[in-house]
Amino acid sequence: MTRHIVIVGGGIIGLSVAAECARRGGRVTVIERHGARRDGCSMGNAGMIVPSHFIPLAAPGMVALGLKWMCNPRSPFYIQPRLDRELLAWGWHFWRACSAAQVRRAAPLLRDLNLASRNAYIQAAGGEGAGNDFGLTQKGLLMLCQTAQGFKEETHTAARARELGIPAQVLNPQQAAQLDPGITMDIAGAVHFPMDCHLQPERYNAYLERQISGAGGTVRVDTAVTGWHCAHGRVAAVQTAGGDIAGDEFVLCGGVWSAGLARQLGLHLPLQAGKGYSLTLPNPVESPQICAIFTEARMAITPMGGALRFGGTMEMAGLDDMITARRVEGMLAAIPRYYPRFRPEHFAGIQPWRGLRPCSPDGLPYLGRTRVASNLVIATGHAMMGMSLAPITGQIVAALLAGQTPAFDLSLLSPDRYA
Repeated sequence: MTRHIVIVGGGIIGLSVAAECARRGGRVTVIERHGARRDGCSMGNAGMIVPSHFIPLAAPGMVALGLKWMCNPRSPFYIQPRLDRELLAWGWHFWRACSAAQVRRAAPLLRDLNLASRNAYIQAAGGEGAGNDFGLTQKGLLMLCQTAQGFKEETHTAARARELGIPAQVLNPQQAAQLDPGITMDIAGAVHFPMDCHLQPERYNAYLERQISGAGGTVRVDTAVTGWHCAHGRVAAVQTAGGDIAGDEFVLCGGVWSAGLARQLGLHLPLQAGKGYSLTLPNPVESPQICAIFTEARMAITPMGGALRFGGTMEMAGLDDMITARRVEGMLAAIPRYYPRFRPEHFAGIQPWRGLRPCSPDGLPYLGRTRVASNLVIATGHAMMGMSLAPITGQIVAALLAGQTPAFDLSLLSPDRYA
């Protein structure tokens, strides 16, 4: 009999898990708390696939930088001060993880996972240079530095990347302009990571849903999981307002809501919601062809067809998904510093998008089986790399559910690491 795999969460991770399990012959049911036209963090993000991002969010210097930015509500990283036990515990773990030793341990794993995901995206798109349903573009990523200090730091990162086998080319402003002549840049220098890619997230999510339905899987929207039925160390069913849903295997990939659901099982899964914003210009004054990151402003810029998406900020304010005007104002103020042809008035009438990213304290996802239930796999906490790591996460989870040993050492990603 075909096993029934119940997947809690219909974002990019849940859909990737479902598509891979369905491809392998599993009967899958995805349970998504939001509606069919959901706009969570899997939809309006920058759509980047980034082998260049081998340094986790928790890195040396981030605590001091975060404290500095706390004084500026327009800054790229902001934690809303509040008396919250879970936030304080998360901050303690974050502080402990911001070490060079942690980065050394995590960097090779993040590199390998991102490269594997990149290969999976290329395969899904039909091979190198092939046309595809979701706009996969293989032109690399430009890290744009406005200041000499920022350029120096990014040059050091490029050297570390090359040590890990990730190609990286340091460029002066003239060389950067030659690489992407479609955009005017005011920069001190740049680094080009040629293996990075970008795509259109909304189209990729739709592609996955077609894959799932085509294989006989089901995506149940407007269905929030409220609890679990467990017996003999196993999950028997999930509880929803519409009734219980039984299964043979279960996967928890509910984004920022995963921590609360895990807590009901006795699993401590530290997560904070990192709110991000994006603005998408349908007719930009200039059109770069290569996706980019403003390094000092922590903003991502992605060409999406004829449109141009600007994404950024990490605002930790709990599960509040309201748009904070000052965060958007900070983004609008930063854009002309790098792209001088753009003005804040160009964005008049553009509705900002927001999404809540699930952030672990050490900047690494929770991925693997857990001791609280023998038929449960956790796949959450990908923060800003959910889109980048989605295909390989789906493959790893499908392998675990099949009783296979994944090709990666998942010890750093254990869901039980804060138990």
